[in-house]
Amino acid sequence: MCAIQSQMDVLADILKVVKLDAALFFNAEFSAPWCFSVRPSREIAHYLSPSSGHLIVYHFVTEGRAYAGLIDGQRVELAAGDIVILPHGDAHLMGNGRYQQPIDSLSKFAQNMAGQLQVARYGGGGEMTRFICGYMACSPRLSEVFLAGLPRIFKVNVSKTPSGEWIEESIRFSVNRAEQPDTASSSVRTKLSEVLFVETLRGYINSLPADQIGWLAGARDPVVGQALSLLHQEPEQDWTIMNLAKSVGLSRTRLAERFRHFLGESPIAYLTHWRLKLAAELLQTSDHSVAQVAATVGYGSEASFNRAFKREFACPPAQFRRQRRALA
Repeated sequence: MCAIQSQMDVLADILKVVKLDAALFFNAEFSAPWCFSVRPSREIAHYLSPSSGHLIVYHFVTEGRAYAGLIDGQRVELAAGDIVILPHGDAHLMGNGRYQQPIDSLSKFAQNMAGQLQVARYGGGGEMTRFICGYMACSPRLSEVFLAGLPRIFKVNVSKTPSGEWIEESIRFSVNRAEQPDTASSSVRTKLSEVLFVETLRGYINSLPADQIGWLAGARDPVVGQALSLLHQEPEQDWTIMNLAKSVGLSRTRLAERFRHFLGESPIAYLTHWRLKLAAELLQTSDHSVAQVAATVGYGSEASFNRAFKREFACPPAQFRRQRRALA
């Protein structure tokens, strides 16, 4: 399996389980100078995706230039085709031109953030920048697997990725049709938002240094990426280091070494942690019994599941469910 294919598979497998809620929500034509601030995602989540756990905000520049920066000063310059992502929900600024006192985006443009993508126009009449904003809402517990390896802010030029030109043209077309009350078009925009996010992650993974370690670098590695994909596709299977190594065409020792190099633990230890994350999510979001949850994530007995879950979360599954639901 080639490296790009392994990335595609493991990212797709993770995102299926994370159950992303994606949308394009803001369409802007701003003329320099301009500057606006975006609050932390936890403060704007209610307006965009009330049922979400964690909100990832991004901005996609389709024409002109801009900058995006964290409140504490880290800043990236943006040109057409660049997408900037704030994976951890940090407050940030966007702007173009000479210094302007930032306006609060939520206060100024709340009426433009309903997902209908009517054009919002603002600025001082100079150089034009056109951009689209989107978000990905996801489970914080499950998404931390890949989010933990991402910086607070980063950019990727999607026009340089394999599918970038198609994605860019599709988004332009969909945004131009946004004023038409078409449910199908809305569904297309949701899917495009998800595809754009995945393509950006792929671009970021491909830009990592050759000696990078961590989950994202592991997803890029042909062997580790394939092993991760198998574990995420079928976490309920009776995986051992022996049958996993056989599936990826490597010796047990070599697979364990490669996996530990990138992720800092063995494949089976990783699988255990992932199964328990899945179990915690099911306990919060489903009415399955503890025994059903245990079987779904690959435990042969409820007793062994209870012991493993208590080690991970410091309380048994039934108590965990009651506590989380009481907080909901």
